[in-house]
Amino acid sequence: MNTAKNKIMICISSVLLLVSILVTPVTAIEAREKAEIVQEIDDYVKRNMKVNKINASALAIVSKNEIFYTNGYGVYPDGRQITSSTPFPIASLSKAFTALAVLQLVEKGRIHLDTPYAAYFPELSPMDERVHKITVRNLLNHTSGLTDKVNPDMTRDLQYQSLREINQSLNTVKLVNEPGTAHFYHNPNYQYLALLVEKVSGQSFSSYMKQYIFEHLGMRSTFSISTTQQINENSAIPGGNYLLLGFPVRQAEPHWFIDGPAGIISSAEDMAKWMLAQCSGVLLTSELAEEYHTAGQRGPYGMGWVVEEDEHMGRTISHSGTFWTYKSEEKIYLDQQIGVTMMFNSGINTFVDYRAFIEGIVRILRGEMAEVPNFNSRNMDTVMILLLIVTVLWGIYTYFRICKSSKSITIGKLFFLSVWRLLPILILLLLSPILTFMAAGRVLPWFGLWITMSSLMIWLVVLSIINIIHAICHIRRKSHAGNH
Repeated sequence: MNTAKNKIMICISSVLLLVSILVTPVTAIEAREKAEIVQEIDDYVKRNMKVNKINASALAIVSKNEIFYTNGYGVYPDGRQITSSTPFPIASLSKAFTALAVLQLVEKGRIHLDTPYAAYFPELSPMDERVHKITVRNLLNHTSGLTDKVNPDMTRDLQYQSLREINQSLNTVKLVNEPGTAHFYHNPNYQYLALLVEKVSGQSFSSYMKQYIFEHLGMRSTFSISTTQQINENSAIPGGNYLLLGFPVRQAEPHWFIDGPAGIISSAEDMAKWMLAQCSGVLLTSELAEEYHTAGQRGPYGMGWVVEEDEHMGRTISHSGTFWTYKSEEKIYLDQQIGVTMMFNSGINTFVDYRAFIEGIVRILRGEMAEVPNFNSRNMDTVMILLLIVTVLWGIYTYFRICKSSKSITIGKLFFLSVWRLLPILILLLLSPILTFMAAGRVLPWFGLWITMSSLMIWLVVLSIINIIHAICHIRRKSHAGNH
């Protein structure tokens, strides 16, 4: 009897023990796992920032309809800590907000996606009749037929002062192709859309964004500005930098009218709310929400988003934001309901892979290892510094060898050497059109080229000077030999 009773007690104790193992510690295990994940993410971000000489950044992660993690990294010049509430310019991430504003008015029946843009502005009298064919959808998809070459954006000497003034450019521009037939990323497309929001809503663009998007989503630290000067004048925003031979250099953001395509300032906390809204379906009707997250007419660029399919994670929407001294990256995995946004106080640079931050964080969330890429500012600029030293030493050695040489040189060889040595100068002069071709029509000013690839430009300038000196030495030696 006692034996049976003991067996029953042992069974009950075993069940209770099993229940305590399966239930009670689960919370602790989950908390420990999240803490470990967060620590791994922090370590990865800090390592990646260190090798890329980035002073300040902010991170937002959402998962399964919850804010998983937000944080700030680095400090202001005066020692203040960067936090998840620190405001950063998000640059072209703003386009998704502008697209949402347009779609909200589409939902209300006040804008129609396939109606010509000019129908909303009868005062327009374009020289190129094809402007009348540009639809609202064309502007959203960047298939308007406008490019930086025919409608200058960043390269304008005198920047526009208002959206109304920008609209007048449509009277004189000549399109590069029929609207809807080709994709060319062009910021003014979204300036026209911002003006359309103003015209239809009867509010200023910034007021509309505040009332119907920022306040609606609880994004209390987010606001819209018109020019980059407002970034420079705001002490709450960490000062921007560019990298010179791997070292951050403080630089005020050059003047640029950005209302619509790039004018939003936000924080990690607010961007987390923004990403949650993309996954929750609260922004628009299901039909319009589907259009909002669908690829465009001529490629993956849809309505303020690049829409793609990830092999392992399903549908994604993403965008990058670029100023000369600020950068942002955002990617949302719609099927997995995971989103990551990062904002930086350093700008576009040839040797910094900003997307690696997002990709590494997602790998960590999936339980995989995330390694800091070998292609980073520290490694590549070290290579460039060594290349500069080698180039200067080679230049000095070759100079003395030319001066001491007693061998004669033919006219043909002199011509060949002169042309060959002028190649770096030719590359420098053609750098802008080369990059315009590679960037599908985006035109960068010389200041932008310097910011983007200062190390490479320094090397090309040094090599050009050395080659010119060598060419002069060859010509003088040939001239001297001819006189004798």
